[in-house]
Amino acid sequence: MTGTATVLVVEDERELADLFADWLATSYDVRTAYTADGALAKLDDAVDVVLLDRRLPERSGDDVLDEIRTEGYDCQVAMVTAVDPDFDVLELGIDSYVVKPVERAELDDLVSRLLARSLYSEEVQEFFALASKRATLETSKSADELAENDRYDELCAAIEETRDGLDTLVEDLDDDDFLAVIRGLGVGDEEEDTATTS
Repeated sequence: MTGTATVLVVEDERELADLFADWLATSYDVRTAYTADGALAKLDDAVDVVLLDRRLPERSGDDVLDEIRTEGYDCQVAMVTAVDPDFDVLELGIDSYVVKPVERAELDDLVSRLLARSLYSEEVQEFFALASKRATLETSKSADELAENDRYDELCAAIEETRDGLDTLVEDLDDDDFLAVIRGLGVGDEEEDTATTS
């Protein structure tokens, strides 16, 4: 990726959307939309990351997400929302899920992590999207709730299957390269979040 990355902030609370945009504008080209239709109007192939509120007027963020994936836009999408995650996140074609309120450093870290992931193969991106969903659920659900949910079991199995597929990739990297890839993709952050948050 060359040049300045483009981030689309989709948030119906205008003050919050503008605040997010101000935070990110020092590092990125930022577009702001306050509605689902506004988001789709500002979406094009130049957009690298979409920060998407789940609750929007007229149509939901889920609808916007469906449009993004149906149209085949090659961008990373993070739900940044006040809606606490439930097992339905497993059906969403998202790369990350963040519950508001969000601090500036957290938002900066989220965007930089998503941009780092976008540089790698689809298989690597899929692995981290799945891992992000697992981390999201493990920070919002009890151990009993997770143990009783078949979709969570399927998610964990999918992660292991994808991880096995990545073995060939990492075998070709030396230790320094491997660590650079892992740090760049934010694996440590997500594993730490999973381990330290209940």
